[in-house]
Amino acid sequence: MPQHVSAEKRVRQTARRRARNRFNKVMMRNALKAVTAASTKDDLAEKIRQATRILDRLATKGLIHKNFAANRKSKMARKLATLSA
Repeated sequence: MPQHVSAEKRVRQTARRRARNRFNKVMMRNALKAVTAASTKDDLAEKIRQATRILDRLATKGLIHKNFAANRKSKMARKLATLSA
């Protein structure tokens, strides 16, 4: 247990941040799974748009690496292109 007031505050802040980060990562994983599960072209395009927004937001905040976001967005775009052709 923390002995100092500042250490107690750090424990509280860390718990809040961890909860927020976990929520965001779960939201990201669910968005990526929704893209994989999409069946129609219109549905896929909408799911990709939503997932792209989430990936960009998390990369901006530093929760995920920017190259991770770019890689996933590229993969989704390729999937949409193959479905269109």
